[in-house]
Amino acid sequence: MREGMISSNRITGALSSAPKGKLVLIIGPSGVGKSVVLLELKKLHPEFVFPRSATTRKQRSGESDDLYRFLSNTEFDELVARGKVLEWAQVHEGSRYGTLEEEIIPALTQGRTVVREVDIQGFHSIRTHALFSGEEARFPLVSIFILPESREGLIERIRKRAPIEEEELQRRIASMNKELQDADLCTARVVNRDGALEITVQEVEKVIRG
Repeated sequence: MREGMISSNRITGALSSAPKGKLVLIIGPSGVGKSVVLLELKKLHPEFVFPRSATTRKQRSGESDDLYRFLSNTEFDELVARGKVLEWAQVHEGSRYGTLEEEIIPALTQGRTVVREVDIQGFHSIRTHALFSGEEARFPLVSIFILPESREGLIERIRKRAPIEEEELQRRIASMNKELQDADLCTARVVNRDGALEITVQEVEKVIRG
């Protein structure tokens, strides 16, 4: 066998045996406790990667860039056009938020676990992305839907978080009902029971390890 052929085989073998990272998406309706779960995971697992969000909103006075990568609308548009944004949405006051490839792919290539909170729209965008879907998917995707202990309890929690107009409350309830319908599309569902955060986090950890 020629040397060139041996070298090519070695390269192919090295690529196939390279460690593959894992992207973990945390999903769930507003008020269910996703952010609290994420904070606990950050404390317990410094080896995990928690990527920044890209956003077009203005950086606030004294705000660091630890959680967000601040972009102009032009910069954001350019990244979307180049296919470098895995998912994005327009939210508060017209600002856009999204998940950048460069915040995730390098870590996955190194074999690390990347944990990201996304809304249901972002979940659908990522789960159907060529990097994570189909026979040619480069990286495994794990999606965890955080469920409320009860629908009524979650509505009450939303009411207590901050004063809210009835119209806005009804909008959030409608959004919650729509999101709950997609829970079965996720890899796993974890119920976040009141006063049992430690158990919730343990169940999330179990899914990530599995």
